[in-house]
Amino acid sequence: MGNCQPTIVPYEDFDVVADIKAIRKACKGFGTDEQAIIDILANRCSFQRQEIKQAYFDKYDDELVDVLKSELSGSFEKAILAMLDPPVIYAVKELRKAMKGAGTDEDVLVEILCTATNADIAMFKECYFQVHERDLEADIEGDTSGDVRNLLTALMQGNRDESYDVDEELAEQDATSLFEAGEGRFGTDESTFSYILATRNYLQLQATFKIYEQLSGTEILDCIENETSGTLKKCYIALVRAAKNPQLYFARRLNKAMKGAGTDEDTLIRIIVCRSEYDLETIKDMYLEKYDVSLKDALRDECSGDFKRLLLAICH
Repeated sequence: MGNCQPTIVPYEDFDVVADIKAIRKACKGFGTDEQAIIDILANRCSFQRQEIKQAYFDKYDDELVDVLKSELSGSFEKAILAMLDPPVIYAVKELRKAMKGAGTDEDVLVEILCTATNADIAMFKECYFQVHERDLEADIEGDTSGDVRNLLTALMQGNRDESYDVDEELAEQDATSLFEAGEGRFGTDESTFSYILATRNYLQLQATFKIYEQLSGTEILDCIENETSGTLKKCYIALVRAAKNPQLYFARRLNKAMKGAGTDEDTLIRIIVCRSEYDLETIKDMYLEKYDVSLKDALRDECSGDFKRLLLAICH
């Protein structure tokens, strides 16, 4: 969608041998040189970090992940380990974590699944099975219920139209269906909402929302706010926002993670690490536009120590 800029690109003067020696040195002896680790990992793309991991093992017969686990701690450790996983592997670990044990972290499911492309979904299914030897769809079905289950199951089919074509006639039909399914009747017909939000392309949805607003006199988000509740509402809002502007959706998630008492470090790690090679530069622009403060300044205020230094380094 549109013009997406990353903050991390492949490092031009990549020298894997120099990198593993520097990391080895940073972890040796008394104390750890965290800054050296940040300087290397925050300036290498994911593929290069995989090469570093492999080369480290080949040369020192030690797993880099284990070495860093023993040297680092807290959110800094979590973020560094996230960077050492290929993004899709990290995403499926987050999905599993969201569903494991008592209760489900719906926000994580919503954030990952409601913003995924068809290709992402296919990769998630395959990698989830490789990593966890479990079926992602079956886990989602077992962990959710009702309309939320139906919606997430629909998204898991990876059937969204991903073209850039807008069919004005279809937009009118869909807008009318949405209006009749929501405000136009007593109770809300969730299946209509779910089908349209899960299958239409983003530009088509934007056209549909415009017509919907002309028809009903209210913003589609206001309608969702009034007509739905709980996790389903979160799903719908995420899908609408992702269709309108995915990078602004992520900027909002980051802001929410830092608002109020305490910081949701896991969400900061997930979005900043996972989007860094895709659209984090654009997310930074959206953050500044929306909140009148730069993402880096917000992180400076909210985080501390090596964790702060690492996130700022990824944001460049």
